[in-house]
Amino acid sequence: MLPLTLLAASKVLSLLTTNNILQQTVSALATQFNVDLPSISATDILVTPAGQVLSENNAQLSFPRVCIYSTQVKNSQNMKFRSFSGTVQVASDVWFSSALLADTDTGLHYYLEALSSILRANMGDWGDGFHYSGIYDIQLQVPKNGGFGFVEMAKITCSLDVSF
Repeated sequence: MLPLTLLAASKVLSLLTTNNILQQTVSALATQFNVDLPSISATDILVTPAGQVLSENNAQLSFPRVCIYSTQVKNSQNMKFRSFSGTVQVASDVWFSSALLADTDTGLHYYLEALSSILRANMGDWGDGFHYSGIYDIQLQVPKNGGFGFVEMAKITCSLDVSF
């Protein structure tokens, strides 16, 4: 079995890449609001905590992209007689870049809406002892120079209840 921290991040990765759901959701939003958004491939959604500086030095990564990783594990022994019964927090860093600052900010918000709507639609049992209650937190960061001109990142953190 994968380590718990990798398994939790892999669950979120699978949620976003199965049937190319993140791209489908972004495309639906772009059509609904008549905006032009760049597409994201499944290869740009990955399990890694790599930040902007490290990621920009890796030519294989592009924008937009989503970097998924576990941030916290708490074994609170909610269910006695289980080896693990607690929570794992998983963060998804959404990176967006454009030559224009306004496009960077706007594009990031559409990607955040797409990802958060996928989370809202997938509350419940995720299998292997994982359950998602629907709780998530979004933290926005200010844009910086980088990427195609400007780059902006937001972190969506969700808490998974785990028991096994």
